[in-house]
Amino acid sequence: MKEILIFFVAHWYLSLFFQTFFLHRYASHKAFTMNKFTEKVFFVLTWIFQGSNYLSAYGYGVMHRMHHAFADTENDPHSPKYDESLFKMMWKTKTIYSDIANKRADIDPRFTQDVPQWDAFDKFARSWVSRVMWGALYVAFYYHFATEWWLWLLLPIQFLLSPVHGAIINWFAHKYGYTNFKVGDTSKNFLPVDFLMMGESYHNNHHKHGGRANFGGFRWHEIDPTYMVIKVLDKLKIIKITKYDDKTVEVVKTKAVA
Repeated sequence: MKEILIFFVAHWYLSLFFQTFFLHRYASHKAFTMNKFTEKVFFVLTWIFQGSNYLSAYGYGVMHRMHHAFADTENDPHSPKYDESLFKMMWKTKTIYSDIANKRADIDPRFTQDVPQWDAFDKFARSWVSRVMWGALYVAFYYHFATEWWLWLLLPIQFLLSPVHGAIINWFAHKYGYTNFKVGDTSKNFLPVDFLMMGESYHNNHHKHGGRANFGGFRWHEIDPTYMVIKVLDKLKIIKITKYDDKTVEVVKTKAVA
């Protein structure tokens, strides 16, 4: 049993790390820079650790930039304000993402500028061959180590970790939590201590400072685990953090709301 739980937790956090580090902070916002070789290494690592639910850096990056530009309007790719339920929002997001990733959508060039692309690798990593391969490996692991029937209930979540991670933030962090900043949308800091989402839950901070590598840091308890890794990689000169000045911004604190 413990092998399954360790596997699930490790997959949750490693998949989430590459989503927030590579797809979100790098591909979408260029909160740091890296050379082209390192970029391709992170493409491959993202595929390995997201596995069956690998997301295209291009599809994710473009869609997320649209989210910031149109947050909580009719043009937002995912907004609880315009979607009746969590599952309808997830399906709408999936449809828009697929159109962008497959380059079927007519996109304003401002959203595509400098978004990393590796079309040949993306085509393979997003293929059904790749997804079925990873899915088969997960099933084999569960078959070998699952000693209780209820452990199998975790498997569908692992098949869909990336959409699950996105839904937690795109739905709940626009409905519940507290705010540090007045912004033109409903974004909130979902968790005061982000033990679950690797810093992603400081969503109000992020909507105010989209290009900032550190999503936390405006209250003593806002510790961003992903930013700690980013600082180490910057010190090792694997990446270079983009300078961002937020010293003149006033924090307007509010209590948690639901």
